[in-house]
Amino acid sequence: MDPTTHATDTPFDTALSERYLVYALSTITARSLPDLRDGLKPVHRRLLWAMRLLRLDPAAGYKKCARVVGDTIGKYHPHGDQSVYDAMVRLAQDFALRYPLVDGQGNFGNIDGDNPAAYRYTEARLTQAAIDLMAGLDEGTVDYRPTYNGEEEEPEIFPGLFPNLLANGASGIAVGMATSIPPHNVAEIVDAAIMLVDQPDAEDAALLQHVRGPDLPTGGIIVDSPAAIAEAYATGRGSFRVRARWHKEDEGRGQWQAVVTEIPYGVTKGKLIEAIAALVNEKKLPILADVRDESDAEIRIVLEPRSRTVEPELLMESLFRLTDLESRVGLNLNVLDADRTPRVMSLKAVLTAWLRHQFEVLLRRSQHRLAKIDDRLELLAGYMIAFLNLDRVIQIIRTEDEPKPVMIDEFGLTDRQAEAILNMRLRSLRRLEEMEIRKEQDALTRERETLAALIDSPARQRTRMKKDLAALGARYGRDTALGRRRTDVEEAAPARDIPLEAMIEREPITVILSQRGWIRAMSGHRDLAAADTLKFKEGDGPLFAFHAQTTDKLLLFGANGRAWTLASDKLPGGRGFGEPVRLLLDIEGEQEIVALLPARTDGRLLLASSDGRGFVGRVADVIAETRKGKQVVNPRPGARLRVVRPIAAGADYVAAIGDNRKLVVFPLAELPELGRGQGVQLQRYRDGGLSDAIAFTFAEGLSWTMGGESGRTRSEPDMSPWRTARGAAGRMPPNGFPRHNRFV
Repeated sequence: MDPTTHATDTPFDTALSERYLVYALSTITARSLPDLRDGLKPVHRRLLWAMRLLRLDPAAGYKKCARVVGDTIGKYHPHGDQSVYDAMVRLAQDFALRYPLVDGQGNFGNIDGDNPAAYRYTEARLTQAAIDLMAGLDEGTVDYRPTYNGEEEEPEIFPGLFPNLLANGASGIAVGMATSIPPHNVAEIVDAAIMLVDQPDAEDAALLQHVRGPDLPTGGIIVDSPAAIAEAYATGRGSFRVRARWHKEDEGRGQWQAVVTEIPYGVTKGKLIEAIAALVNEKKLPILADVRDESDAEIRIVLEPRSRTVEPELLMESLFRLTDLESRVGLNLNVLDADRTPRVMSLKAVLTAWLRHQFEVLLRRSQHRLAKIDDRLELLAGYMIAFLNLDRVIQIIRTEDEPKPVMIDEFGLTDRQAEAILNMRLRSLRRLEEMEIRKEQDALTRERETLAALIDSPARQRTRMKKDLAALGARYGRDTALGRRRTDVEEAAPARDIPLEAMIEREPITVILSQRGWIRAMSGHRDLAAADTLKFKEGDGPLFAFHAQTTDKLLLFGANGRAWTLASDKLPGGRGFGEPVRLLLDIEGEQEIVALLPARTDGRLLLASSDGRGFVGRVADVIAETRKGKQVVNPRPGARLRVVRPIAAGADYVAAIGDNRKLVVFPLAELPELGRGQGVQLQRYRDGGLSDAIAFTFAEGLSWTMGGESGRTRSEPDMSPWRTARGAAGRMPPNGFPRHNRFV
């Protein structure tokens, strides 16, 4: 037979898109997204249904998980056994589900990330939460559908009042959409639902009086602001910052250690310990000396500081930034509604739709029970006729070949009543049975009247719903071990800057930059005059050399007025000649380097160009965040950056000297403080330009280093003769001023 007989000529992109759409819809509606009404995906629903049929109630014994998985994949869910078992394991993990639906016996994994044992070794049964979720399955509350092979039936949805969607949350990635719902506290959900029953128009903010935020199985602290939490619940999208719970333990004599007792939801403890240990080993957090895992059934992670002087809050703030001791739990309330349509819903919309489903369940249960009562009352009426005409009934049965039609004609019975009378046992003919029938009739009649009134009255339905919710809330109340809230909601203080000492171990270094641009950092504060310190390649020599700390940032200035920032701890070591600084920074061409100095973030700099124009700049504004640096000074054409000098505390005057050896002194206040620019004229020249400038304290005078090998300094206590207005030409400096016209 020709295989192409039934082939259809279709464009490839059309065929592909049609088939992919079918796959996407199947993934969304039958695999990855939970149903709003019971909060379950098909695999979880079928697992619990299989366990129910195996009668694995909380009071019953455990059965092997292999038996449950086998029944599930054989009758209801024809997928891989390992994937089904993984889903079952998650339902049993108390660190994954706030209210586990499976009670497991054996190794079901742990918070360290260890895998569970194989299903042939583990056993399971249902929990009370699962029983509450499935309550009403035998009472006509939901529809059933055939299984994949048509041999069995399975419920389309679970009708129980347990609010599983919000209580246990859900996560999943479909095609083009995903869901992420953290667990919540049942008692809070019940309180919010009762409010909505009474006040259907209540705002989202009103619900947050009851639902404070997620209640995570592993505890922790949610540190978001109330406004951020309210926004997340109102839109159905957002995230929650969750921090580990910790406390300080005093060990005497000023020693202490921080102990973590709860970690954020979804964080694997083993990987968290490894990440913290890596910070210690790689010295990325010097204030932390050690981490120990002393956990048993309870989590206990011990963090030991480097010294007793470390602030506990600083240590933990640093760890919150660097590790998963603080993590984010996402909120994406994307669920399948009653029409199996995926929608992102607000908290109020979810609760409203869930309550609508529960009212439908209540009505269907009442109508189902009403039908059962009517059936029973019909039979009881037939029994009473039999008792009142007992002798005639016995005569008919003894004498007639077909007593049933005769009884129907003579007593006006229905077919069901006649059949029931014929099936009665002889012992039921005693006098006491008549009294029991009348008693049962009265009780069923009263129950029928109550149910009929309930079905006809929305007000009665609301009252019944609140009563049922209150009973559920009491079972999972805040005063119970399972219902007690585990996650606190406390807005954290604004994040403070972590000092470099916390991130980088503070050690003394000697920074050396050569004339050819090779930079290195030698450990310790070396003697700057020693031959082994200032060792360079042949033809090279020192340009800058000074003492610093590994926590310092260094500012490097080029003649074009551009500034770059170097981290001292990232400088090449002192062995050898270092590395070209142009490999560490993006410095254009053969740009001349005019300054290299430690950056004191609270300090100021005196910046001046060779044409005598300058200004005061704040170090914080000069620090660059990228390799390309930051343009700080804009020299005029033909000029270059000449002076970069820190301004000492208390300095109030500026001394400037030109190439023409004229000195001028004027108040520092006459210079503007700029973030970038050319500045103003410091000194006027007929020829040449600025040679040097410095800020000093006028009352202390001016000092400079004498030439030669003596290393002596010369001071001029009274600079009044050179004091003038900014921009003046100046006069010759004091006797003994260096011939190179430099203050330092």
